[in-house]
Amino acid sequence: MFGRKRKQTDEDLGDDLELDDEPGDDDEDDVGSAPHADTVVPAATARPTGPWDVEDLPRDDVERVDLGGLLVPVSGGHELRVDVDPTSGGIVGVTLSTPTSVMQVAGFAAPRTGGIWQEIREEIAASLVNDGGSSDEEEGPYGRELRASLPADESGQRPRARFLGVDGPRWFVRAMIQGAAATDLDAEPGLLAAFGQIVVVRGVDAMAVRDALPLRLPPDVAGPVAEAAEQAVQAEAAEPERTYELPDRGPLNTETR
Repeated sequence: MFGRKRKQTDEDLGDDLELDDEPGDDDEDDVGSAPHADTVVPAATARPTGPWDVEDLPRDDVERVDLGGLLVPVSGGHELRVDVDPTSGGIVGVTLSTPTSVMQVAGFAAPRTGGIWQEIREEIAASLVNDGGSSDEEEGPYGRELRASLPADESGQRPRARFLGVDGPRWFVRAMIQGAAATDLDAEPGLLAAFGQIVVVRGVDAMAVRDALPLRLPPDVAGPVAEAAEQAVQAEAAEPERTYELPDRGPLNTETR
């Protein structure tokens, strides 16, 4: 979805909104520009709401799961699901869900010199038109967003979606919402609020602009998940991916589905 000048397919508009960017192809790429001791990194732009940079997180009582590049809220009436690659053990998708809506979130590297959400909105809108969908740009609780009609699925339905985005210091966070909250702005306020409670841990490592921030399972979950994934791969070699549920509260047990 975030690829430069590449025609998108229906699959690109689906679960993961995969990136397609070549490191070093843009003057604003962050590769090779990791801060040195004498480099001044600009402070985060002050915002009244999140998502927050880890350096600017206000004191609150929100319970979050540490997924490495993102600290994701697990309180507020939603469930948190992470999709794990059974081969690498890496997280390939993060989804917050309620009985009526789902919100997929991801974080990416961004240039020092400015945000990328405007450019990405334009790319998403153009991709939707090329594939038979449509979108309108509107002002939302986190700034400009896209309210879209996705390309028709196999049943001929045209699912609705909302694309949210927030630029931070050297990072960008996006969300795609589907279900009731995609069309009813008053539906699932807790799910929408959860987007603003995300904390981004960008780190200082050099990254190409639009590269996904690295994610990992919490240490007390990673071991059991890795063991379960290994057993699943051995038992079902043809299955490419398994899904694991993290509870919204309490101990971080793991359920394999």
